[in-house]
Amino acid sequence: MDLLALLGIGLLTGVTTVLFGFGGGFVAVPVVVWADSALGADAIRVATATSAVVMVVNAGFATAVTPRRVLAALRGSGPLLALLAAGSSAGALAARMAPAALIRWAFVAYVALTVVDLLLRRGFLRPRAPAGVADGAPRPLPAVVGVPVGAVAAFLGVGGSVLTVPAMRRAGHSMRVATALANPLTLAIALPAAAVFLAGAQGLAGAHAHLVGLVDLRAAAGLLLGALPVIAVLRRRPPRIPDRAHAWTYVALLGAVTVAMVV
Repeated sequence: MDLLALLGIGLLTGVTTVLFGFGGGFVAVPVVVWADSALGADAIRVATATSAVVMVVNAGFATAVTPRRVLAALRGSGPLLALLAAGSSAGALAARMAPAALIRWAFVAYVALTVVDLLLRRGFLRPRAPAGVADGAPRPLPAVVGVPVGAVAAFLGVGGSVLTVPAMRRAGHSMRVATALANPLTLAIALPAAAVFLAGAQGLAGAHAHLVGLVDLRAAAGLLLGALPVIAVLRRRPPRIPDRAHAWTYVALLGAVTVAMVV
């Protein structure tokens, strides 16, 4: 039943990777916490680490099948990508040593505050520019945000899209462009984080044969088996979603994950 559940959630992570740029991160964390509940408090650290591995594969695959004309918007973003990776490495190292309860409640608090911010502050649900105005020339994030975004994303296991999609949306991008560009940015964050998490399991109580470092490879495999076929299909035939409905669904998913982590 655990495998079937992971495959089913994997399908959802494939959908969120393509439609919302999540890469599976913020969806994978509560699911792996549930799957590894026998680890007790350490389940959240294993979930954060496993999420990073899932995001490497999902975001990497989604990036590979994204049209080149969309990815061209990231030309000249080398400094941003390098700083995202640097911040990610620091955040992952901190997550390996931090108390499990701190990671769990920081995750809940961050996602909940993001939901409140998206609902109340102008620019996400009510964009300043007409939807789609920036489709032809999307603007990447400034390099200066790379370290903090990478550190927070890796520490909490949320990838980068929970931070980058709202920022790009407020810059005038449509949801389609913002979520598409979130995948390569998530890859820059998830790759070094996954390497750090795979390197060791310092602070984890006891020995667990199904773990490599802090990563539950069984859970990761189940999620990826469900996600990758969905990513392939949706990238070839993406659904047409009105921009405003797309934005509201993004907020609703964040709210649902917050509730799942609290419960």
